[in-house]
Amino acid sequence: MTRPRCRIPSVALAATLVLLLTAALLPATSRVSATPGAGSPITLIAAAPGSERWDADLSVVDRDDVNVRRTAAGLRLSATRATGRSARSPHSAVAEGMFLTAPRTLDRPATRVRAEINASVPTGAGVEAQVRGWRAAGWTEWRAATASAVFDRPVTRVQTRVVLTAPNGGATATVRAVRLTADTTAAVSAATPGRTYRVYATRIGLVGELTANGRTVQPRDHFVALPSGRGLSPLNTGDYTVRVCTTTDVRCEYAPVWDVGPWNTRDDYWNPSSVRENWKNLPQGRPEAQAAYESGYNGGRDQFGRTVLNPAGIDLADGTFWDGLRLTTNAWVDVAYLWTGDGPRGVVGDGPLNIRAGANTSSAIRGLAARLAHVPIQCYVVGQSVTGPYRTTNRWNRLATGQYVSHAYISSVYGGSAPAC
Repeated sequence: MTRPRCRIPSVALAATLVLLLTAALLPATSRVSATPGAGSPITLIAAAPGSERWDADLSVVDRDDVNVRRTAAGLRLSATRATGRSARSPHSAVAEGMFLTAPRTLDRPATRVRAEINASVPTGAGVEAQVRGWRAAGWTEWRAATASAVFDRPVTRVQTRVVLTAPNGGATATVRAVRLTADTTAAVSAATPGRTYRVYATRIGLVGELTANGRTVQPRDHFVALPSGRGLSPLNTGDYTVRVCTTTDVRCEYAPVWDVGPWNTRDDYWNPSSVRENWKNLPQGRPEAQAAYESGYNGGRDQFGRTVLNPAGIDLADGTFWDGLRLTTNAWVDVAYLWTGDGPRGVVGDGPLNIRAGANTSSAIRGLAARLAHVPIQCYVVGQSVTGPYRTTNRWNRLATGQYVSHAYISSVYGGSAPAC
């Protein structure tokens, strides 16, 4: 199991440095009027016509945030020494913290968001602003916004997270302000929806430790880790959910992405090379760890220079591994990255929920849907009446061929109305 670790910048930075990383990209009328010093107020000039500008609220650190604290000087890491992770975890390479803002509803839909960061960054430390946008089918993946994040279709809400990193035991950056600008530009091509790839799965374990989004791992927990923070769900959400199945399709589990790993932290291998953050010359769907292990790619090492000891492209929490898929050892699995698809999504409000082969509780169990997972709803059928935490109903939602869950356990549906099968 791993926690997301951003790359440590190789350029030595001055003890105090203002990171106006996108100023050159902005029109002259929308740039900062002066470079503020530590503790100085920031003076904003009106944004360019058609754009919207705001400051991220960095004042409140709460349960959504991980390993950060607010000081009089600004936002900092709470702890810079990493402990208690496995040898293949990026947690052993750098310390990291994440601050999550509240979503902002835009005045008008936008396709591009850019960020400017005002921070003091010691040598070896790092700061990055990342954003995601809301559209009808749910949240987009997280994108780095310091060089502008471009979405494939207009978004109506934007959420920001600030990622701080430091060498293990080193000095932390201090973030004073993050300014966002949203506007419209030519969108990138929409990706193929509902991508599915066969990758090697390993078991997380590590009960009692913290995931990248701040969850304490429970015995027989139900979630997964992917080697990129772009698909990391905030605490107590399933905004990014995968469907992971055995290669014989006998068992499946729908599980939220609550951690980052294995091996790498910037390997969104499910994306095409035009979008993929690193390792762009690898085929889409092939994790860097798999290429390193099987063919010596990157000298057989991960992004931190460590020798890759297995080809894992996904980590499974114990409940997903043992109960959802009934695995007894590491194995190849088929993974669908559900946020890359379209159509109605249902939120599993109570679980893990049994997935049935038919629309009744006597049908065979095909797997599990974890609590808070966002599951695709192809259509619905009328079956056995069930009383659950949200309603009494005879509606059963079909997630895929031969996979049904009772609507009594679905807390909400978004992305459209599901038709009758």
